[in-house]
Amino acid sequence: MPGLLRGVARTAVIAGTATAVSGRVSRRQQARWSAEEQSQQQYEPAPVAAAPQQDQFEQLKQLAELHESGVLTDDEFAAQKAKILAG
Repeated sequence: MPGLLRGVARTAVIAGTATAVSGRVSRRQQARWSAEEQSQQQYEPAPVAAAPQQDQFEQLKQLAELHESGVLTDDEFAAQKAKILAG
Protein backbone atom coordinates (compact mmCIF):
# COMPACT_ATOMS: atom_id res chain seq x y z
CA MET A 1 0.00 0.00 0.00
CA PRO A 2 2.77 2.55 0.76
CA GLY A 3 4.20 1.95 -2.72
CA LEU A 4 0.84 2.68 -4.29
CA LEU A 5 0.43 5.87 -2.26
CA ARG A 6 3.95 6.96 -3.18
CA GLY A 7 3.22 6.32 -6.89
CA VAL A 8 -0.01 8.33 -6.75
CA ALA A 9 1.75 11.19 -4.94
CA ARG A 10 4.59 11.17 -7.48
CA THR A 11 2.09 11.25 -10.36
CA ALA A 12 0.25 14.16 -8.75
CA VAL A 13 3.49 16.13 -8.30
CA ILE A 14 4.57 15.46 -11.87
CA ALA A 15 1.16 16.43 -13.26
CA GLY A 16 1.07 19.60 -11.16
CA THR A 17 4.56 20.58 -12.25
CA ALA A 18 3.73 19.94 -15.89
CA THR A 19 0.60 22.05 -15.60
CA ALA A 20 2.50 24.92 -13.95
CA VAL A 21 5.26 24.83 -16.56
CA SER A 22 2.77 24.65 -19.41
CA GLY A 23 0.86 27.62 -18.03
CA ARG A 24 4.05 29.63 -17.60
CA VAL A 25 5.16 28.87 -21.16
CA SER A 26 1.73 29.87 -22.50
CA ARG A 27 1.80 33.18 -20.62
CA ARG A 28 5.31 33.99 -21.85
CA GLN A 29 4.38 33.18 -25.44
CA GLN A 30 1.22 35.30 -25.20
CA ALA A 31 3.27 38.20 -23.83
CA ARG A 32 5.73 37.89 -26.73
CA TRP A 33 2.94 37.84 -29.28
CA SER A 34 1.32 40.89 -27.70
CA ALA A 35 4.63 42.76 -27.76
CA GLU A 36 5.14 41.86 -31.43
CA GLU A 37 1.64 43.04 -32.34
CA GLN A 38 2.17 46.34 -30.54
CA SER A 39 5.51 46.93 -32.23
CA GLN A 40 4.02 46.16 -35.64
CA GLN A 41 1.16 48.58 -35.02
CA GLN A 42 3.62 51.34 -34.16
CA TYR A 43 5.47 51.05 -37.46
CA GLU A 44 2.53 50.83 -39.84
CA PRO A 45 2.67 53.74 -42.28
CA ALA A 46 -0.05 56.33 -42.12
CA PRO A 47 -2.51 56.32 -45.01
CA VAL A 48 -1.67 58.75 -47.78
CA ALA A 49 -3.97 61.77 -47.69
CA ALA A 50 -3.51 62.62 -51.37
CA ALA A 51 -5.20 59.45 -52.64
CA PRO A 52 -8.83 60.63 -52.20
CA GLN A 53 -8.10 63.91 -53.98
CA GLN A 54 -6.50 62.07 -56.88
CA ASP A 55 -9.50 59.73 -57.03
CA GLN A 56 -11.89 62.70 -57.07
CA PHE A 57 -9.87 64.32 -59.82
CA GLU A 58 -10.03 61.17 -61.96
CA GLN A 59 -13.78 60.86 -61.39
CA LEU A 60 -14.36 64.49 -62.33
CA LYS A 61 -12.21 64.07 -65.42
CA GLN A 62 -14.22 61.02 -66.55
CA LEU A 63 -17.45 62.81 -65.76
CA ALA A 64 -16.40 65.81 -67.88
CA GLU A 65 -15.54 63.51 -70.77
CA LEU A 66 -18.98 61.90 -70.58
CA HIS A 67 -20.61 65.34 -70.49
CA GLU A 68 -18.61 66.60 -73.46
CA SER A 69 -19.44 63.53 -75.50
CA GLY A 70 -23.15 64.05 -74.84
CA VAL A 71 -23.76 61.00 -72.66
CA LEU A 72 -24.69 63.19 -69.68
CA THR A 73 -27.01 66.19 -69.71
CA ASP A 74 -26.12 69.42 -67.94
CA ASP A 75 -28.36 68.52 -64.99
CA GLU A 76 -26.94 64.98 -64.70
CA PHE A 77 -23.41 66.34 -64.89
CA ALA A 78 -24.10 68.90 -62.14
CA ALA A 79 -25.71 66.30 -59.88
CA GLN A 80 -22.86 63.80 -60.29
CA LYS A 81 -20.26 66.52 -59.84
CA ALA A 82 -21.88 67.60 -56.56
CA LYS A 83 -21.88 63.97 -55.35
CA ILE A 84 -18.19 63.54 -56.09
CA LEU A 85 -17.22 66.81 -54.44
CA ALA A 86 -19.36 66.11 -51.36
CA GLY A 87 -17.92 62.61 -50.90
